[in-house]
Amino acid sequence: MAGFRTLSAGLRTLRPEAFGADPRGERMARIRRSPHFKDGVFQNPGGPARTRPSGSTLDFAKVFFDKDTRPRRVPQGPVPVHTTTLADISRPPATGLRLTWMGHSSVLAEIDGRRVLFDPVWGERCSPFPFAGPKRLHPVPLPLAALGPVDVVVISHDHYDHLDLPSIKALAGTDTLFAVPLGVGAHLEHWGVPADRLRELDWHETTKVAGLTLTATPARHFCGRGLRNTQHTLWASWVVAGGDHRVYHSGDTGYFGGFKEIGAEHGPFDATMIQIGAYSDFWPDIHMTPEEGMRAHLDLQGGPEGGPMLPIHWATFNLATHPWAEPGEGTRSAAAAVGARIALPRPGEPFEPTAGTIPSEPWWRGVARTSAGGTARAGQAVTDAAIRTASDAAAMAQADTVSDDRGSADKGTEGSEALPAG
Repeated sequence: MAGFRTLSAGLRTLRPEAFGADPRGERMARIRRSPHFKDGVFQNPGGPARTRPSGSTLDFAKVFFDKDTRPRRVPQGPVPVHTTTLADISRPPATGLRLTWMGHSSVLAEIDGRRVLFDPVWGERCSPFPFAGPKRLHPVPLPLAALGPVDVVVISHDHYDHLDLPSIKALAGTDTLFAVPLGVGAHLEHWGVPADRLRELDWHETTKVAGLTLTATPARHFCGRGLRNTQHTLWASWVVAGGDHRVYHSGDTGYFGGFKEIGAEHGPFDATMIQIGAYSDFWPDIHMTPEEGMRAHLDLQGGPEGGPMLPIHWATFNLATHPWAEPGEGTRSAAAAVGARIALPRPGEPFEPTAGTIPSEPWWRGVARTSAGGTARAGQAVTDAAIRTASDAAAMAQADTVSDDRGSADKGTEGSEALPAG
């Protein structure tokens, strides 16, 4: 037995630092008391969700490594990033609310005089190893150190494309507080974040930071960083409310009926940040397609009249088998079909959701590949015509007070955390 203990201790010493730490002690006791923890794992709303690819591994490999479609999953040239400067973010937003999408799910929200940073991923790869795993497809818009003081960092869950070791270690040296789902604090403490700077929440729990109210709300996903995904850390979406504005960040989630409940209790929102990328028929429960993301946005807002939707979780890492630009195009089409407002900033481009004008140009088209190997411009006229037709139809339906049956979209998700892609 002593030999087995020695081997176990040796394996622990080889454990990558990025794996983080498992919850223990009072943290684990609190997890066991959660109403969302049952049979030794956290449970999803709406029942179990598949967290591994459906179908055979061979079928997935054929799609993932297909030589004809694989080039479409990355841009064919430099992504047009807006190089954020101190001048962009040093002056207070005129409306009191400004969002800057830094790529993937990382968003700086300046809200009622405070600064909130969602899911900061400044690392080059979303992986436990610096030499392997999905690599960034565009540079970060500005260095993390140039971002300036942040009042609170909000983490949605502990997957590598949302909880990034280099970013957390850099932020651990600042005065910022961290709001995280239940159990995730074990990773942050392991990486040097003091316990008194952690606000660790179960679903429906609330904390106040610098005059902001932050609430962890349900999501349909999963967790895990190491070789054993024990499901002992929670995943969450988040509501952040200031004195005058409120925003919603979806984290990673499949579509579920709880969006309506979240909207009824906490909305409407001045902006929603909704995951719409890295979906696939191989993992249909844990991420949303653009159509599902729009449906979630409408549920949260009670219809298309509320604040705009900012699409997140796309364009920065290659994590699924769909074309790189498809989430952007799909979101434009879904929004036009129901008459909803969407914001389409380039990575690093600040905008104010409650202002009269928000970014709306399909900036990705100049570097998106088509199946023939060219850019997406060839289909631009057709796409724009379809959107105009859908917008006209939606406007006519609204004018005639005809109800719009939005239907149900095909479910699709990424599973990047469980696949070769990340």
